[in-house]
Amino acid sequence: MRIACLLLGMMAVCATTQAQSSWNEEEENEYQAKIELQAIGTTNSQVPFWLRTNQYGSIPLRGASGSVIAGAKKKYYTGEDKPVVDWGFGLEGRVNAGYTSTFLLTEAYFKARVAMFEVKGGRSKEIIGITDSSLSSGAFAISGNTLGVPKVEIGIPEYWSLPFTNEFVAVKGNYAHGWFGETPLWYNEHANAVPSYFHQKTLYVRLGRPESRFKFAGGFNHQVMWGNEELIEGPEYGLSRAQTYWHVITGKPYGKPGVPRSKIGNHLGTIDQEVSYVFDRFQVNLYHQFFYDVGGLYYGNNLRDGLFGLVFRNLQEKESFFGWKKVLLEYMGSKSQGGELDARVTPSGDENYYNSYMYLQGWTYKNENLGNNFLTSRWYGRNDLIRREKQASVNNRVILWHAGVEGYAGEWDYTARLSFSDNFGTYATSPYGTTTGGVRVIARPPYFKRAQQFSGYLEAGRFFSDNRYKLGIALAVDQGDLLYNSIGGIIKLSRHW
Repeated sequence: MRIACLLLGMMAVCATTQAQSSWNEEEENEYQAKIELQAIGTTNSQVPFWLRTNQYGSIPLRGASGSVIAGAKKKYYTGEDKPVVDWGFGLEGRVNAGYTSTFLLTEAYFKARVAMFEVKGGRSKEIIGITDSSLSSGAFAISGNTLGVPKVEIGIPEYWSLPFTNEFVAVKGNYAHGWFGETPLWYNEHANAVPSYFHQKTLYVRLGRPESRFKFAGGFNHQVMWGNEELIEGPEYGLSRAQTYWHVITGKPYGKPGVPRSKIGNHLGTIDQEVSYVFDRFQVNLYHQFFYDVGGLYYGNNLRDGLFGLVFRNLQEKESFFGWKKVLLEYMGSKSQGGELDARVTPSGDENYYNSYMYLQGWTYKNENLGNNFLTSRWYGRNDLIRREKQASVNNRVILWHAGVEGYAGEWDYTARLSFSDNFGTYATSPYGTTTGGVRVIARPPYFKRAQQFSGYLEAGRFFSDNRYKLGIALAVDQGDLLYNSIGGIIKLSRHW
């Protein structure tokens, strides 16, 4: 199994960068601007799951609110005579007024392109990992659920065909450095908090010419929260900044007397695969993500976990009043984590997704999950859920069935999402207990009780006045044992230039 995982990595098994957008993507203008008004109402003090999830941390959690969003951007020129050198930018701000009043800079970046290469800096909206960008439950690594981490990066953002392959082999990827800011630590004798950094790299390969009916894509993504380990570990640490960075980007463990051996920083990511086929009337995409966190995937210990997606895209023009554009079916499992009683004993133990023994916030940014939000952070969920100390995620053992559809009815577009999850807390709140270094520590009761949860969402919207104005209305509902039951709605009106 270890050999199989290594072979997948050698195949350039991939990740992809995608972005959701509230802009008018049908508009061909190189320069665009918009202003949008939103109003949210709920039946209790908590906004339903699908109104706030994968919205880049912009939606208030509590109660009714009103918002004003304004933004502008310049896209790369996409005409036939596109220049070798080009540039672009994005700027978007949001004011929320309600239970609390906040201003959020949801996007602020500058980018420049030279041939196939791009340099980019700032905060942008992105999804990392092969998945659907508008209907998915969320990529495991970076799902678009929180504000973008400020970073600088260099990469190839679009597939570029390798010379001498007759366009059969194409690659893309990026390499980035970012800033998380001040990060609180779990109990530490040397520091309570340290400035921490963000390391990210992705690599993608596509097999199949652009016009081919059949294509295969695969790749990996690697994310790390790290920084100032000499302050965390104290005088015994012993590595220079350059040596530390090398251990971060390679994932090489480090340890010495007085410094426990482990990887430097909090590492996670996915190894992804996708196959697609274009029929005469529709296209089918099938994708899968392997999860890795503390090292179980290397030993083949958590192969039961992963994200599976099946997407159908309609390639036909509108032929009737009612129609569909895209249908998605997803299954996500994170219950195994290589922590079952009969699981293979590994040095790293169970994966304990999104939790960190060092960083209080785990795999979050600005109190929101960086990855899939169905793994419940301690800031959400019912107050009576059983939880332990040192848990940023109080529910990371999840079985999820999720469906989504995009379609149209006359001039109106609609989106629907239906999600049902079985939730089992964490190994630290289960009778199985946790494993580390081959040692199992049985947790004491009380234990997390299995919680079932349904979350649904329906949105309709349309453009008016030559695609300059857009009206949107959405309803969402939560019903179950994990989140507080609630019904909420949102009204959106935007003006586009």
